[in-house]
Amino acid sequence: MAEPSDAPVERINLRAEFNEIGIGEVLDQLDRELIGLKPVKTRIREIASLLLIERIRKRMNLTSEVPTLHMSFTGNPGTGKTTVALRIASILHKLGFVRRGQVVSVTRDELVGQYIGHTAPKTKEILKKAMGGVLFIDEAYYLHRPDNERDYGQEAIEILLQVMESQREDLVVILAGYGDRMDKFFGSNPGFRSRIAHHIDFPDYADDELLAIAELMLGDMNYEFSADARAAFVRYIALRKSQPLFSNARSIRNALDRMRLRQANRLVADLDRVLSADDIMSLEASDVLASRVFSKA
Repeated sequence: MAEPSDAPVERINLRAEFNEIGIGEVLDQLDRELIGLKPVKTRIREIASLLLIERIRKRMNLTSEVPTLHMSFTGNPGTGKTTVALRIASILHKLGFVRRGQVVSVTRDELVGQYIGHTAPKTKEILKKAMGGVLFIDEAYYLHRPDNERDYGQEAIEILLQVMESQREDLVVILAGYGDRMDKFFGSNPGFRSRIAHHIDFPDYADDELLAIAELMLGDMNYEFSADARAAFVRYIALRKSQPLFSNARSIRNALDRMRLRQANRLVADLDRVLSADDIMSLEASDVLASRVFSKA
């Protein structure tokens, strides 16, 4: 019969640990930066909680291996995938799961070469640059082009798979892209699916969320809608969402840039006018309604 251990059991104050590491600050920042996306934020909090407990388990000598942290982000453009990747990297760094809180963001072009012998050096150089942090591969499905037998994407895939397994204690890979295309990609490359621990889907924004995003962006730039402009922009959102190539928050930011351009031209058209701060800050209905979106309705 084993003798009872006299070694004291370490006790950890969970709130003190949470606050000391600064995870709450990152999660609060994510809430401020991104409107809506409740399922995404919930999942990020769950992952942060898991990693916090894993950190504590390690200190208590209860952990035998590092958990798999590679992820898949699926959703349409402009839904916050890159922003969430940045916050994930910060959380991983604060918890000690990566050495650096950096994100190296790439597409196929940075990984795949144009001729024999070109792909391996390119891919390895990117991996070297990302090591110790997070590698974010946007539109990852373009790595696999089965219709082109001379394509070198498969070579990059094989290198990535090897590193994702052999160096998962020093690199987290996030694959991102449209949901349906990512499903096909995983179907054709089961090695990736088996290495992905967390699949997170990013939903499109609702109309009221897009309006809130617009007002948040304007506030950051010291602009605001007049009452009439706000009403016009509500109409703009509904119309723009029904048109091709709509990219959620990205399209909203582009629309605001064009509205600021119209506002500036409207103000400068009368050089004899004396402007107040309110004049310069305010977007008017005419700045919104001049969009081609309304002429196509």
